Amino acid sequence: MSWFESFILGLVQGLTEFLPISSSAHLRLAAAFAGWHDPGAAFTAITQIGTECAVILYFRKDIGRIISAWFKSLTSREARGDHDAKMGWLVIVGSIPIGVLGITFQDQIEGPFRDLRLIATTLVVMGLVLGFADFLAARDENGGRHRAGGQRKTLDDLGVRDGLIYGCCQALALVPGVSRSGATISGGLLMGYTRAAAARYSFLLAIPAVLASGIFELKDAGEGHVSWGPTLFATVIAFAVGYAVIAWFMRYISHRSFLPFVVYRIALGLVVFGLVQSGALSPHAGESTG
Repeated sequence: MSWFESFILGLVQGLTEFLPISSSAHLRLAAAFAGWHDPGAAFTAITQIGTECAVILYFRKDIGRIISAWFKSLTSREARGDHDAKMGWLVIVGSIPIGVLGITFQDQIEGPFRDLRLIATTLVVMGLVLGFADFLAARDENGGRHRAGGQRKTLDDLGVRDGLIYGCCQALALVPGVSRSGATISGGLLMGYTRAAAARYSFLLAIPAVLASGIFELKDAGEGHVSWGPTLFATVIAFAVGYAVIAWFMRYISHRSFLPFVVYRIALGLVVFGLVQSGALSPHAGESTG
């Protein structure tokens, strides 16, 4: 991998990680469209460490409170009733599904799941799911012609059941094209949470899963055509760009819908389908030499 490729892929990772459009799919597609080798699951997981460091920096106050309250809850029964302590436990509970499934389906994640036809399918299907979930949220927030807007849940309402459902939604993102934020936000909206609450928990929930995945994949870094230098460079680029994107995205969702992302996902999925079906793009582009 050249330094130019690592710069572009780091830029793509930073731009797409927090948007509900799938960073892993965009890394795979960027390489395929450019005629480069597939950067691989290890490169993707390690560069995601950069974007998760951006999450840690952006939510540092929240995370500091949660960690402090969680440790206190280990020895104090009274502290277990604290909202931040509960959030710490719920992040752990919500991380279980992706941990179990990530280990179980490791070979598929690094192989068959990177087929461009599957990526195109998940882009379209999850785009439709996000669109439907966003429609329900908008209906509740704005109300219909003859009804008042409904009251949506906040993170104060989050419990173990919902935490596990969030976690199962996040686990779907093991398939490129699903989108970690897209799946968890869609799940949150379908369970009745506000856009802001769904996004906030989505970002917090991703931290242990992404960091663990990145650390696990460190053993495969530097193998094949992807060396350590470009991988680290892409990770730094992803961190810088990712921080700017998350700051923008949290402001955006407070008063805007996810419709532009829905349209983009469906359009991109259809374009990839068209290119593969016409023979202009191989569904395994770059894999044989990646």
